[in-house]
This record gives sequence, C-alpha cells and structure tokens, in this order.
Amino acid sequence: MDCIFCKIVRGEMPCSKVYEDDKVLAFNDIDPQAPVHVLVIPKKHYGSILDIKDDEMDIVAHIHKIINKIAKEKGIDKTGFRIVNNCGEDANQVVKHIHYHILGGKKL
Repeated sequence: MDCIFCKIVRGEMPCSKVYEDDKVLAFNDIDPQAPVHVLVIPKKHYGSILDIKDDEMDIVAHIHKIINKIAKEKGIDKTGFRIVNNCGEDANQVVKHIHYHILGGKKL
C-alpha cells in the first residue's frame, strides 16, 4: 500500500517513534490533541477493523497490550487515558490504515 502510515512503517517518512516490534509501530501524533497523543498502528496494512480477517484478529489484542505498555511508560495509567479508533468516513477516519489514538495527560 502507499498510504502515509505504510510509508512511515517502511521508513520512507519520519516519525517520532515511541515503540516498535515486528507487528506494530507507535509514534507521537504530529498534531497532538492532548499532552500525550500516541498513534499505534499495525505494520501490516488494514484499511479499518472491518478489513481484519477473523484469523488475524490477534493483532487487535497485541495492539491493546502495547497500549497498556505505553500508558504505563507515559505515566497516564495512574490518571486515566482515552483510546480512540475511528472507523470509516462518518467517524472521521482520515488515514485509511487502522490506527489507535492514545490520549492522556489532562482531563479530556
């Protein structure tokens, strides 16, 4: 795929990396809406949650495991945080590559 997140995964575009493993990449949002605003994406391209096959759904569990890790590292596990996944046009999904926003560090 040629979406912006796929380019970031391939190293063709820079990002402020927070976490990376063989399945996911997490980086700071370029337009943060909170003091902590991290995006977590699978390295494999899926347009949205609707495009993940049943036998590949373990990626969602892995993403949530990494969200927990990042929340603890950023210290927002103590005060609370929001996880957002926009799916489709009506939800204002701008980049058509599934991604999760971790937002925290203030009252939301």
